[in-house]
Amino acid sequence: MNHPWIIYLTAYLGVRIHRARTAPTRGASAVEWVIITAIIAGVALGLATLIKTLVEQKQSEIQGTFGGGGDGGGGE
Repeated sequence: MNHPWIIYLTAYLGVRIHRARTAPTRGASAVEWVIITAIIAGVALGLATLIKTLVEQKQSEIQGTFGGGGDGGGGE
């Protein structure tokens, strides 16, 4: 274990590990990104459901007003 490369590698990895442990955090971690993405997806799904419900209600209102439409413009 006295080979120069092993000593160098051990020292190099020790410095890298020390830097990684003492470095200030920068940005969001993967878990935080997952949580943020889940919240955004939930809001988008909720808005899509709300818009779909409102459109279907208007569609029913319009069909009730015009008596369900016509024969599709058969031309006769």
